[in-house]
Amino acid sequence: MTADNTTPIVTPDETAQRAAAEFARLVAIMARLRAPDGCPWDQVQDFDSIAPYTLEEAHEVAEAIARRDWASLADELGDLLFQVVYHAQMASEENHFDVTAVTKAISDKMIRRHPHVFGSEAARTAEEQIAGWETVKAAERASRRESGTLAGVSAALPALTRAAKLTRRAARVGFDWPNAEGVLEKLAEETDELRAELPKADKARMADELGDMLFVLANLARKLDLDPEQCLTQANRKFERRFNAVEQNLAMQGLTAVEAGLDRMEQEWIEVKKAEKSAI
Repeated sequence: MTADNTTPIVTPDETAQRAAAEFARLVAIMARLRAPDGCPWDQVQDFDSIAPYTLEEAHEVAEAIARRDWASLADELGDLLFQVVYHAQMASEENHFDVTAVTKAISDKMIRRHPHVFGSEAARTAEEQIAGWETVKAAERASRRESGTLAGVSAALPALTRAAKLTRRAARVGFDWPNAEGVLEKLAEETDELRAELPKADKARMADELGDMLFVLANLARKLDLDPEQCLTQANRKFERRFNAVEQNLAMQGLTAVEAGLDRMEQEWIEVKKAEKSAI
């Protein structure tokens, strides 16, 4: 890739050459799978049928990172890369674009968004890069005729992630609470509003109020510089780990969870939490 499409920005080394060869091999494998004499399953897939697998592979990459399972991460990244090649192959078959357009587009974008590295601009701090990045992205959105502060925030993002991103965009133009305390006050307000709807048991109203609470929680995570999806993922893992331990403890006593009942399970839950804290 080049700054002016003539001068190489990065000189390929042996590692890059090997990577290019393996990438070309993967592209060829994908084309072969979709060929008339290829794999019957791969032949009948389309963008809609493959998209869920793409999301699944992205989540598995995140899971491997969370576990610090580096051997699995290499494998999961390969699966995710295969999804990119899969979509590019289907797009090529329909004359939309090909894998070269995909790699060229991201290379061009990275060079355009890093003029302090690939151009003549002065070096930037991390904070200055964030500001510069947003300036370039705003220009890109304008070139696509996308207007408004919230333009371009993908509707396909997980809801909590999208909520945090929407509010982060709004905060950049001053629409934000001054601190996390303000968000907690808003959460208390939204909690009271949901509580007021409970006697009526109107599903639509309760869903609306619960949605407001979740949106505020995503805001709170942003104000605390936390990722709400990661927070919830960690909470899921913690619940899973502790509940499994409760069931195992009950099993050693010859009881199932149903036989033990809520009070006994709560006792075991407290003991599991104590054991975890003492082990830290």
